[in-house]
Amino acid sequence: MSDRVGLVVCPEVRIYDHGPQHPLRPDRVLLTWDLIRAYGLDAASNVHVLRAEPAADDVIGLVHTPQFIDATRRAGQGEEGDFSRFGYGPGDNPIFPRMHEAGALVVGASVAAARAVWEEGFDHAFSAAGGLHHAMPARASGFCVYDDPAVAIAWLLGRGAGRVAYVDVDVHHGDGPQAIFYAEPRVLTVSIHESGEYLFPGTGFPEERGAGAAEGTKVNVPLPPGTGDAAWLAAFREVVPARVREFRPDVLVTQLGCDTHATDPLAHLRLTTGAYREAAKILHALAHEAAGGRWVATGGGGYQWARVVPRAWTIYFAEMAGALDGLPDELPEGWIEEAEFRLRGPVPTTLSEEPAP
Repeated sequence: MSDRVGLVVCPEVRIYDHGPQHPLRPDRVLLTWDLIRAYGLDAASNVHVLRAEPAADDVIGLVHTPQFIDATRRAGQGEEGDFSRFGYGPGDNPIFPRMHEAGALVVGASVAAARAVWEEGFDHAFSAAGGLHHAMPARASGFCVYDDPAVAIAWLLGRGAGRVAYVDVDVHHGDGPQAIFYAEPRVLTVSIHESGEYLFPGTGFPEERGAGAAEGTKVNVPLPPGTGDAAWLAAFREVVPARVREFRPDVLVTQLGCDTHATDPLAHLRLTTGAYREAAKILHALAHEAAGGRWVATGGGGYQWARVVPRAWTIYFAEMAGALDGLPDELPEGWIEEAEFRLRGPVPTTLSEEPAP
């Protein structure tokens, strides 16, 4: 069991809210923290609840351009202007109030997790609010204002990390970190996702391998629609552990999107929480084996915000804390009541579930 595990909690991140009709709901993160608390995981002897502050512009600027940061701030303050060239407007990335402040909170939470692992003696740290992996240096994309995993990686490199491995299990290709570090040999990116032939962002093919000295450090595993637990886990086991071990990173950074679930409304894979349980165990063992135990985990996508996301991320965090095998399968009744109240509908009552047909 890891001696020190950090849980970054930042309730203020509820302001990262594209509006009531948008699929990315802040409740998915809030309900995750609620479920972790309901299980008592935050009170475990090896778990420390960490707070986060908004990232300063110079930290966000490790990845993003000053012009983009300024445009994001001005748009969120309601200033008039053409912000479409920065990716803002109707559709995936509508302008919402305090947009820069919301993005800065997400980045700050992920950097807090990175700092805990790299400088404060923590083995693992989890920032459920993070994982916004589609934002590019000068453009918002795919619900993502700032690319917090990429900023956390850049921060680690700037603080002396020699190599960072980034593993992305979101149903969508981790295009932001791949593009940002495409020519950076110190960063390995591995993304397992539904093929870009069928799904946004239309990238993530095997021939995308990196540039120059970084060729071969960018790895993509595109999967066909309908892929279920067994095939997904087989692909994951075949590629991820070997590539990470071979790279010998100083830190493992993961994006734990759970929009791979069979019931997710935005994609076409067929995973269940059983796959998340196995992936969590593999990643945990890999962190200790290949990265000296240093594991920085972020959230990501997931649009069954009450029925799936809190269960998936609680499974991952329980594994990080060494408590997954002893965790009761039955969800706490108080949490179920709160989730059903927010959803205005029923939610599952157990962490486990039958494989998708």
